[in-house]
This record gives sequence, C-alpha cells and structure tokens, in this order.
Amino acid sequence: MDVPFWVWATVIAFIVVMLAIDLFAHRRAHVIGVREAAVWSAVWVAFGIAFGALVWSVYGAEFGQQYFAGYLIEKSLAVDNVFVWAIIFSFFGVPREYQHRVLFLGVLGALVLRGAFIAAGAALIDNFSWVLYVFAAFLLWTGYRMIRSRNEHLDPARSRTLRLFRRFVPMTDAYYGQRLLVRRAGTLVATPLLAVLVLVEVTDVVFAVDSIPAIFAVTDDVFLVFTANAFAILGLRAMYFLLADLIHRFVYLKIGLALVLIWVGVKMLLKIDLFYIPTSISLAVVAVIITTSIVASLRATRGQGRREPPAPASPFRVATEEELAASAPAWKVR
Repeated sequence: MDVPFWVWATVIAFIVVMLAIDLFAHRRAHVIGVREAAVWSAVWVAFGIAFGALVWSVYGAEFGQQYFAGYLIEKSLAVDNVFVWAIIFSFFGVPREYQHRVLFLGVLGALVLRGAFIAAGAALIDNFSWVLYVFAAFLLWTGYRMIRSRNEHLDPARSRTLRLFRRFVPMTDAYYGQRLLVRRAGTLVATPLLAVLVLVEVTDVVFAVDSIPAIFAVTDDVFLVFTANAFAILGLRAMYFLLADLIHRFVYLKIGLALVLIWVGVKMLLKIDLFYIPTSISLAVVAVIITTSIVASLRATRGQGRREPPAPASPFRVATEEELAASAPAWKVR
C-alpha cells in the first residue's frame, strides 16, 4: 500500500485538530453524563468507520478489510482499558469532573507511545522475520493467561508503579482542581492526579504490548496499523464515561478478548509457513467472537442497571478552600 507523505500529514493534522476541539469542548471541569458520552462515542466511531470506507474506496477491498479488522481488534481490546481505568479512578477517589482531563492526557500519551511501538514492531518484522513466531507465541500465551486470570483485577494499592512514584516524587494527599503539580510553601509537589495519569499511561503500555502484535496479525501495512490504532484510541475517553457504570455486566467479555488474541495468534502462525487466511474471514471471526461475548454477557446480567464501580475508602481527598488559596501554580509567570 503506497501512501504518500501528504496523506500521513493530513491524517495526523486531522487527529491533532480533533483533539484540540475535544479539549476546547471540555475546557471546564464537569461531570461527563451518559448522553454527552454517547454523542462523542458516536462521533469518534463515525470518524473511524468513515476513514475505513475511504481506505476501501481508494485502495480496494483488501486494504479496507484489513483496516476494519485492525480497528475492531483494537476497539475491542480497548474495552479492557476502560475496566482498568474504572478501578484506578475508584481507588484514587478521583472526582468525576476531573477524570476527562486525565484521560485526555492519557490518550495523547498513548498515541505517541503506540506510534513508537508500531514503528519498532515494523522495523523488527522487516529485519528479523522470525520475530513473527515470537509475536504469535506471545499472543497465544496472553490469550491463555487472560482466560486463566479472567476473575482477577488490578489492585492499585499493590502497584509497583505507584510505590516507585511515591518513593521518588513528593506528593500531596489532596486534589487541587485539575492541577497535576502545585507549589506548597514554595515546594513543588505532585497531586494524586499526576499519579493517576502515570498509572493510566503505564497500563496502556501493558495493553499495547498485546494489541500491537495482534493488529500485525491482520495487516503488515504500517499506515493501516497506525490509523486503526489511532481511531480506536481516540474514542476511548467517551467510551469510558459510557461504559464505566456498566462494567459489572460484561462478565464474558474478557473470555471473548482472550479468544480474539488466540485466533490472531493462530492466524499469524499459519500465515508464516502454511497459508494465508483471507482478511474477510479474520474480520468475520473477530466480529462473531466479540458480538457473542457481549450478547452473552448482557443476557446473563439482564435486569441489572447502571451502577458506579465499588469505591473503597480512598487515601486521597479534595483540597479545602484554605489549601487551595495557600497553594500556587507549578510555574509562575513573571
């Protein structure tokens, strides 16, 4: 697939503009409601589908199907991110009006990090073809491990990342609005919001280790890998606010995601030495697995409504008006 530089530049410019619009629309801290989240989710999904349709019409059905297969895989695996974010926010007791800012910065960092991972993965495949065996074995092992640990959940209190952060970065126990850093008595300290952002970024790196090899199993075109990742990630913030109160209902989704990883791992192994499974079949298999796991989950939990994730006693609080008045911005304008 021959993609000229101006197309790359146009896509990246579009992503930057849309992020700027999103940030402007949410410039004031407020609680994101279900209706607002649904509208933004529809917008991002529409952009993702429209881009795939454009690829299909310009470059043909094969590349269009590769994009949609990659987009569906990344979008499905991203749901696991939503569950982890809900656990992190619950543990830290992050006020709901501050959550969008953290997720915006988290998605921005994820785009940069995944771009680097994609470039590294493509370079490895080009120079060391045997790395495909490693990717395939890793996907099979990850799928198996996900099934084994489907009932286990992240415990932020035991996170080594959080322990290291608190060890080396002085941190207050209070939220100062949407600030990540504040000055107290002339000393620069982090707020819990910065610790949350670090955990969000680290968890995305962990998920990227699974998802990047998975998408290389359905397409080896770097442009399609990047754009499928980008459009899937861009809608994650809205997806979180739409699904966070429903995570208790997706009881079989983790099994579905595990089967997707196993399927693409098998597909990658077969592609190396035996035969190529058509992209249309791969897309259909992934769609059936995810749809079945979602429908089965909703049927098994029918009658259960929306509810916030259980919130343990958080070690963090919101700063008082006196503390806010005594604090200063991290960087003073002179």
